[in-house]
Amino acid sequence: MNIERTTLPGIGVRHTFRTREGRRIGIVEYQVGDRRDVVHDDPDDPDGMVSLALTRTEAAALAALLGFPELVAAPA
Repeated sequence: MNIERTTLPGIGVRHTFRTREGRRIGIVEYQVGDRRDVVHDDPDDPDGMVSLALTRTEAAALAALLGFPELVAAPA
């Protein structure tokens, strides 16, 4: 699966991939604060995206529900 990384100047980074059905799903990581947005394409607007804003804690909880381990930075 290919994950596309797009820099959003002044905002952060968006990571997206396409599902088997051709839908785009992704995460926007903001430069400031702990906000993450889950985004997916809008079926009524081929160029539009729908988003759900999550805090870092909420994003970690969603990742756990999806079965992904939490990444922890190595001690310095």
